[in-house]
Amino acid sequence: MTTVNDLLNLLVLEKTNENEFNGISKSVGSPIVFGGQVLAQAINAASRTITNKRVLHSMHSYFLEAGDLECPITYNVSVVRDGGSFSVRRVTAHQKGNTIFILSASFHKPEMGYDHQIEMKPNLKQPEDLLSWTDMLRKYGNIIPKGLKAFFEIERPVDFKPAEFVNPLEKKNLPPYYDVWFKLKGNMTDLDLATKQQILTYVSDYNILVSALNPHASIAHWGNTQTASLDHSMWYFREFDFSDWLLFSMESPSTSSARGFARGNIFTRDGKLIASVTQEGLMRPKN
Repeated sequence: MTTVNDLLNLLVLEKTNENEFNGISKSVGSPIVFGGQVLAQAINAASRTITNKRVLHSMHSYFLEAGDLECPITYNVSVVRDGGSFSVRRVTAHQKGNTIFILSASFHKPEMGYDHQIEMKPNLKQPEDLLSWTDMLRKYGNIIPKGLKAFFEIERPVDFKPAEFVNPLEKKNLPPYYDVWFKLKGNMTDLDLATKQQILTYVSDYNILVSALNPHASIAHWGNTQTASLDHSMWYFREFDFSDWLLFSMESPSTSSARGFARGNIFTRDGKLIASVTQEGLMRPKN
């Protein structure tokens, strides 16, 4: 996948009956299905059963089994409730007769109310002054670890630019934070809010566990640590567009018992908070 159109072809599911949808998978460099893909496809399925113009405001999910890249995924949507202001949907994803993922999503009718938000970190480097993953591959491809190089070589519909460059060869512990700018590749015009939320959900599963691994970087890295998303929740606050870079600012309050917990906020470049994310992931030392 190289553009947003390729991504939409992946995320927009085939409808097989009123509340059932089928999806295919694309690798992002892992031998199993990328969690962000399953999240976004499940949101696509849930959103297509909403007929009252309500807007997704939160979702909560659990990854139960690793997905097979070669096998289609079937998404079944249950209509839990259509109340006066909120609609709730439950989605279960199946492969080979097994449930691999479950998600609950809540949709809210547009309403006016109070408004406040936290501020974006000040004094972060702007995207124009930073290297993307592709830039890092071109500049340091002959010295970066083999596994990281293979990951950077995968073509993606999103550009990522970490706010700070960290040398993976230094092997030193880092603060439990990670900030990365991201931007879609291709034509982003005429995307409705539901579609933009699905794309944002897809992107939200990238990078977040980096903040949980950073404090252990002197001994731990992606090559010697088994990682997997265990659960993922997201809250959607405000309208936005993908025409400019967005910032995903993440932190990890705790890592213990072979699990890492991380949370993050997604901002527009001018500081508008558009979504918040939490995730707990498996972080099991292989040796």
